[in-house]
Amino acid sequence: MKGKKIAVIGGGKMGEVLASGIISGKLLSASDVTVTDIVPARLEHLKNQHKVQVTADNRKAVKDADIVILAVKPQNMSEVLKELSPAIDKGKLVISIAAGITIGFIQGHLKKGTRIVRVMPNTPALIREGAAALAAGENATEEDLQTARSIFEAVGVTVIVKEDLMDVVTGLSGSGPAYVFIIIDALSDAGVLMGLPRDIAQKLAAQTLLGAAKLYLATGKHPGELRDMVTSPGGTTIAGIKEMEQKGLRGALIAAVEAATLRSKELGKGK
Repeated sequence: MKGKKIAVIGGGKMGEVLASGIISGKLLSASDVTVTDIVPARLEHLKNQHKVQVTADNRKAVKDADIVILAVKPQNMSEVLKELSPAIDKGKLVISIAAGITIGFIQGHLKKGTRIVRVMPNTPALIREGAAALAAGENATEEDLQTARSIFEAVGVTVIVKEDLMDVVTGLSGSGPAYVFIIIDALSDAGVLMGLPRDIAQKLAAQTLLGAAKLYLATGKHPGELRDMVTSPGGTTIAGIKEMEQKGLRGALIAAVEAATLRSKELGKGK
């Protein structure tokens, strides 16, 4: 990415996180990153905090950029694309993180042959622990995909999927943090019920989920194998697992991902 310039269209939380990740990951210097926003105070914050270039003029930001990251709200995408269309040509790579906005929708507002990569990140990217899925448009090259991947690996882990799986990604990793927060809350409630102070119960619950997830990622072992490492015959863990199975935790999580996936598909039909 050396010698490239990036325009981040939309200086909200995720736009700021990506700009920060690009700079802290030494992909580019702050002077090569321009972030836009319509709120003057937001632009001032971005300039002071990250030393990036800022402007309220989207077209101006895109004009000299090699890579354009669309970090605007889905409901504003059509308007922004119409504004940017004259300034985006085949020489620019367009990366969109707008939920539910298809590559086809973006392509329909831009010049034929535009190189597009669609990305579904999630909120843990705010602390550089995100999970992002990337799908390449028909005009995007392998180099384009790797460029986009390097940006999102600066704020977490990435996977490559076909675009028709993006709704599933939305239902799993996109919505997934909310499911995990409910689990943390439920575990801490259980700790309080059994006598632990609330702050201790919450800390233990959160660290337990974090540690278990890191153990899986570090070892690559099947979750069932890791579960068996904790589960002794006739012990406490198997007693707890029995209750979880009887109360339907596994089925509830599967149903949650399914419902979120179907809802994502419904919302996408309107785009």
